[in-house]
Amino acid sequence: MSKAKSKTKEDIEIKDLILNQDPHRTKGQKEKVLEVAIGREIRAHRRQYGITVAELAKSAGLSIGMLSKIENGVTSPSLTTLQTLSNALSVPLTSFFRRFEEKREAVLVKAGAALETDRAGTRAGHQYNLLGHIGSNSSNVIVEPYLITLTEESDVFATFQHDGIELLYMLEGEVEYRHGDNTFLLQPGDSLFFDADAPHGPENLVKLPARYLSIISYPQTN
Repeated sequence: MSKAKSKTKEDIEIKDLILNQDPHRTKGQKEKVLEVAIGREIRAHRRQYGITVAELAKSAGLSIGMLSKIENGVTSPSLTTLQTLSNALSVPLTSFFRRFEEKREAVLVKAGAALETDRAGTRAGHQYNLLGHIGSNSSNVIVEPYLITLTEESDVFATFQHDGIELLYMLEGEVEYRHGDNTFLLQPGDSLFFDADAPHGPENLVKLPARYLSIISYPQTN
């Protein structure tokens, strides 16, 4: 009975550590980046092999609470502990550092400097400005952020179809936007989130000029 209570107490302590983290705190932040990266990698390997926390903890000779702390990046495991976990998971020790060593990119696009690009909608007079692009990355997801501008010269075109998920955020003007069998009136501040595999696009240009953000995400293919 006391053992069960002890586990519950450990779980509560871990939860409190995670929930009480201050997002504005900078002191010690760099030191925790490595721990978080290692923890995520251990969890990913464990889940890949369908192993529970309890099973891996037993195999590695650790308590469930300690393994949970390691996976959540709230404690720094020793090299001996990492070696034990690598043996239990049958993966190289170096695989735990992969996420930490990967290059992380950031793209800044200054006001007015977004690249105007050709896309399916350009044939209908829709102006596409690409707001940034990151290619191959560790998340295995590609995200394309566009600023789309519609004017008097733009045509309605409600039959776009492509892979992925799309988010629209209306900045200016009003547009009746079709998705499948439904039509939505988009006004400044409105957003529309949808499966982009269904036919979609602006069906009626109510108030021009119209500008909206279009953020498209889809799986990365290697």
